[in-house]
Amino acid sequence: MPSPSERLIPFYLGKATDSEGRTLTEIQSFDHQKLEAVHDYIQWLFPLQERSNFNARAPLLSSDHIQAFQTDDRLRQALLKSFALMLNFYGCELNDSAEEIQVSKSANWTARAQNWLTLGNHNLLRISRILRSLTILGCARHAEAFFRLLTELNSSTEGRPIGRSYEFWEDAVRIQKSP
Repeated sequence: MPSPSERLIPFYLGKATDSEGRTLTEIQSFDHQKLEAVHDYIQWLFPLQERSNFNARAPLLSSDHIQAFQTDDRLRQALLKSFALMLNFYGCELNDSAEEIQVSKSANWTARAQNWLTLGNHNLLRISRILRSLTILGCARHAEAFFRLLTELNSSTEGRPIGRSYEFWEDAVRIQKSP
């Protein structure tokens, strides 16, 4: 069987499964409860070049993967669908028009934020991964739009639990955007 890294592009094109036998479409249809309870999908939705401390069977980005995402609209659109899924999970929404990309609080913000906007919550790490992956894979403007909302949260009393995570998020959107 091909390695996780060899399956990453086919996984994102709907032609392969992750290390647990799930398709991208299956993961993208997880409900909020499953998104919270399952911990081994985020590395497939938002891959990085570094090995995950939480999922040894996750793919690692290569320069070929990065170039593929940066040049193939199908891959970027699938990545942005994963991003929209996670934004919904966090109580946010994406407005992606030709003029502007904006991430804002959605109607379910208050209920959703209670599930993740707490000190030491593992979702703060997930956000770091999401921002870095989007930036590396050609969706830096989307990462920056999410970061703008996170900056507003960090500046308000609502964002008090964010703590040091904000520094990691800031680094994630400022990393080199191409290999």
